[in-house]
Amino acid sequence: MDRNMILIFAVDNNWNIGYDGDLLYKISEDLKRFRMITEGNIIIMGRRTFEALPGQTALPNRINIVLTRDKDYRAEGSIVINSLDELPPLLRKLKSSADKEMEVFVIGGGNIARQLIDYCNRAYITKVFKTFPADTLIPNLDLDKNWQIINESEIFSEGDMLYQYVDYVRVK
Repeated sequence: MDRNMILIFAVDNNWNIGYDGDLLYKISEDLKRFRMITEGNIIIMGRRTFEALPGQTALPNRINIVLTRDKDYRAEGSIVINSLDELPPLLRKLKSSADKEMEVFVIGGGNIARQLIDYCNRAYITKVFKTFPADTLIPNLDLDKNWQIINESEIFSEGDMLYQYVDYVRVK
């Protein structure tokens, strides 16, 4: 499988990403950044992440791929696949028919991130310096010797939240 996928997530202090099928918080500047980075590219998500999208519809100006074991599942405006085995040929087909070079982003949820992390070589993480009640998390890249920080933004604030953009690259 393509080993050039990119993780893109917002995490709290414990690398939590969600609670009860939704994001832990919404930071408008981070959502704009997410859109700017992912537009014109391919995004991969699980069923619950798709169902948490506004209106349960595909994100515009991106190829949306939804991974679910439910063979009857339909996701408007998205390509639904039922196993990771379907992903490599699909990505090859999508990339070969594209006008431009497209990147592949893993956008959620925690289970999909764990399944695809070994195929990722970069990560765009928004760290929110707060702890939230949560039921979904992703692996903590700071504790993984295979990942290294290559860029850290200044610390920003929105409301009562401080956050920072941290970019990682796989080193092993």
